[in-house]
Amino acid sequence: MNKNCLLCGVGGQGVVLASKLIAYAAMDKGLDVRTTETIGMAQRGGSVVSHVRMGKHIHSPLIPFGSADVILAFEPAEAVRNLPYLREGGVVIVNKKAVKPVTATLSGSSYDGKEMLYYLKEHVSRLCIVDGTELCSKAGSAKVINVALLGVAAASRVLDVTLEDIQAELQKRVKPQFVAMNMKALSLGAEAAQ
Repeated sequence: MNKNCLLCGVGGQGVVLASKLIAYAAMDKGLDVRTTETIGMAQRGGSVVSHVRMGKHIHSPLIPFGSADVILAFEPAEAVRNLPYLREGGVVIVNKKAVKPVTATLSGSSYDGKEMLYYLKEHVSRLCIVDGTELCSKAGSAKVINVALLGVAAASRVLDVTLEDIQAELQKRVKPQFVAMNMKALSLGAEAAQ
């Protein structure tokens, strides 16, 4: 069975690396994989969206609206913005920490993500809200939110890749000095899924 996973966040959160870890893990299992990213304004805190499709006979990298089995959201507003991609009964895993967009900062308006989380609670039947700040604090760096969320997803069994699959990819794809910290983040994410 094919699986569609949409990852979304803002620049600097590691969305692209997370999507590559999923893709490589799926390829190592013999699955067909297609991916694509939208990263235009990522360097300025803009939206980053990555589509990962895996299974058999995958021909297009883009997930059609209403077809994502999983949305892995690194930020609440990005989860809401990408909700049209979610299929009925699909899963949303979202980091509850909001990242204030540049437009809100410039205009002086407030944004803390609470309204977005409330909206998700009202509109998503299978929702997992993760305290990414706590997980990253325990892991030793805010830069491992991507791997912590992968840990939640893998332990929740909503992807076609396991925790062990992601661990193997981290060993191969992450610089050696960062492997231990990422492994800890993955483990903490898995524990948070329980």
